[in-house]
Amino acid sequence: MTSKPEVAIAILYQGDRFLLQLRDDIPTIAWPGHWAFFGGHLEPGESPDVAVYRELQEEIGYDAPQLARFKRSESETVVRHVYHGPLVVPVENLVLTEGLDLGLWSVEDIRRGQRYSARAQAERPIGQPHQELLLSFLGQRRIEQAI
Repeated sequence: MTSKPEVAIAILYQGDRFLLQLRDDIPTIAWPGHWAFFGGHLEPGESPDVAVYRELQEEIGYDAPQLARFKRSESETVVRHVYHGPLVVPVENLVLTEGLDLGLWSVEDIRRGQRYSARAQAERPIGQPHQELLLSFLGQRRIEQAI
C-alpha cells in the first residue's frame, strides 16, 4: 500500500479578502487553470509546519509572521494540511514565481466560485476543494466572532 501525497497549503487573508493563486494550465498538475491556495508537497522528512512556510517563500517570496493550523483534510488522492494567517504586506510586494496569476478574492467571489484573471484574460474557476475549505473557514470565523 502506498501512502497518499501530502501538501501544506495556506489560507492568507487581508481583512475580508483571501489570496489565491491561478494555477498553470499544465494538464499533469492538480487543478490546472483553477484558482487555489499557495503551498505544495512536503519534502521527504519535512513536517507540514515547515513545508507551508517554505512553500510561501518559494512561490511568492512571503515570510509569513505566523500561521495557525486550520485543519487536516484528506481526499481519495491527497492529504491537505491547511493553515491560515494574515497577509501583512501589500499584494504588489509579492513576487509570483509559480502559477499564472494571484489575487485577493472577496467572499462573494468565493461563493460564486470564479474570478476574472487579467493575466489569463478570462474568468477562471476556483478548485472545488479550495472553495469548500474557504467556505468552511469562513463559517468557523463567523462562529468565533459571534462568541
